[in-house]
Amino acid sequence: MGRWRTWLLPLLALFGIAGLSVILLALLTNIFERKQEARQPFVRMVDVTEDTMDPKVWGQNWPLQYDSYLRTSRLTTTKYGGRGLGASDSGPAAQKLDRDPWLKRIFAGYAFALDYRDRRGHFYALFDQEETRRVTERQQPGACLQCHAANLALYRFVGKGDVQNGFERVSAMPYREARDLKDDRGQPLIQHSLSCVDCHEPKTMAIRVTRPGFIAGIKALKAKQGIADYDPNRDATRQEMRSYVCGQCHVEYYFKGPGKVVTYPWANGLRVEEIEAYYEREGFTDWTHAETGDKVLKAQHPEFEVWSQGVHSRAGVACADCHMPFERVGALKVSDHWVRSPLLNINRACQPCHAVAEKELEARVLTIQDRHGALLERAARATTDMLDAIGAAKKGGVAERDLQGAAAQHRKAQWRLDFVAAENSMGFHAPQELARILGEVIDHARQGQLEAERAARKR
Repeated sequence: MGRWRTWLLPLLALFGIAGLSVILLALLTNIFERKQEARQPFVRMVDVTEDTMDPKVWGQNWPLQYDSYLRTSRLTTTKYGGRGLGASDSGPAAQKLDRDPWLKRIFAGYAFALDYRDRRGHFYALFDQEETRRVTERQQPGACLQCHAANLALYRFVGKGDVQNGFERVSAMPYREARDLKDDRGQPLIQHSLSCVDCHEPKTMAIRVTRPGFIAGIKALKAKQGIADYDPNRDATRQEMRSYVCGQCHVEYYFKGPGKVVTYPWANGLRVEEIEAYYEREGFTDWTHAETGDKVLKAQHPEFEVWSQGVHSRAGVACADCHMPFERVGALKVSDHWVRSPLLNINRACQPCHAVAEKELEARVLTIQDRHGALLERAARATTDMLDAIGAAKKGGVAERDLQGAAAQHRKAQWRLDFVAAENSMGFHAPQELARILGEVIDHARQGQLEAERAARKR
């Protein structure tokens, strides 16, 4: 027995050392491989340039980002948005006008009273633009292509190499004419929805902004703040750029002058009353309301402006931090290009900063959105009551001059209500600011209602 121990124990020790060595070697090999991956985050299989509009080509070099971008075609649903079905899921997105009939009232006489759909993923940006009745049944300018398509090749072609010149010329064209332009080889210049080239410099993949409307708008805003000749691609920090790339399109804008140049009305600032003052100074009106005959404004989708008033912006949190959070794939740290509601991705979108259970975070957000939704409905009801009162006064023979006070209140209430309703966070980006604005909606609407009712009684 003693002899067995003398050679068995060393043998077991030898096997143990050998096994441990194998494990350590595998671990070291794995660490080495991961470090190599981290040193070379991508392999250039193809060359991409400023003219590479097709994201699929970029996807050969950056497959992880491209695969996640393709997921923006998927159906996603939250309590207050994203209910639309994809094109392969029986057609366009759900109709907001059916769900919220007051929208037809406030947009009476405008194209949005024809067709106003739920938002969908970036994959559908061009498709949805092509299919909406606002484009198929109403004449729209080529300006719409600034945000709905990979457009740099179009702008360079039309501007003979000058993007700004091409942007201005395309803006003035009829939409269909601009959409159907072909290059010298007979290839369509607009073929794709949003693409990698819109936000990344091809050689270095550095984040950049390309939309001329944003570049001019942020320059005007910074000038108001005392910063002259601001160029975001030169002067912004990387963290700022992670919001600016989104702010290129998720903004309020209008088509300026006969040239229909896409213009961001930021020269006074980003708050609702500052933008309103800009439009007043410019004498701008979107359309004449069909029920009241009043000259009113249409807000677009001012996510950037509203986010700028919120606590996340003040804390230095960028749009991409929540809507395109980083994820680990092997040794790589990759920004998720499945741009979507953070409610669908709480673990990576919210919990890196908030050490709170997912259900608790979700409940906090829904509480904000529920309260916002209730206040929005009250503001909408006040606005439609105002429209009823003005319409009744007109039918009763009240002269236009006696309804000027009501018309002024209509313009203010309409603008604020639409500014909030068109913003796609359902109150979350800046709850206090949006509650303030909705309070003003109710105030202006009820004042307009009283003005119309007084005018009717005086007749």
